[in-house]
Amino acid sequence: MSPRAAPMSPEQRRAALVEATLELLRHHGRGVTTRQIATAAGVAEGTIFRVFESKDTLVDAAIARAFVPGAVAEQLAAIDPALPFEERMVEVAAILQRRYRSTFELMGQLGLLAPPPGAEATGDRRHRLEGLLELIVEVIGADAADLTVPADELAHRLRLLVFIGSHPTLADGRPLTPEQAVDTVLHGLHRPGRS
Repeated sequence: MSPRAAPMSPEQRRAALVEATLELLRHHGRGVTTRQIATAAGVAEGTIFRVFESKDTLVDAAIARAFVPGAVAEQLAAIDPALPFEERMVEVAAILQRRYRSTFELMGQLGLLAPPPGAEATGDRRHRLEGLLELIVEVIGADAADLTVPADELAHRLRLLVFIGSHPTLADGRPLTPEQAVDTVLHGLHRPGRS
């Protein structure tokens, strides 16, 4: 007989249910069932209703969670500072693109055109965006001295281009790769004198 797993605290149980629901929403939309959620979270179906008032409350919590940056900060901090500058920027663009595409796919599955009301407060969003730009500036590091704009401006332009270039509609069905986004920001598209 295998030993029983340690019981989860209410906060851990809530987080496990939210994460399981978020992943299921990407595949099933709001049609996800409590049975699917319970199975994915490894809990009994009744446990859901000890933690959440209703399935809709749980789904709303999962949707709100989708608009919190999650592991992006850790991924940006893990970029090897010894990599050449352009490679580091491609890593930044790839991390951002994965995040944006994941969010856009979820929104499409749920029929959302914008984050739902209350999913992210304006002040929180601005604070998180500023924090994200600061993290990108840290990845730029000493290479900031070689830029023609301040490092935070490069971070802003790259984030903006990756965001637009990752959205299926905004990119007109022609999404940009991380390499294309970085090449556009760092080198532009017009190079006189090339034959």
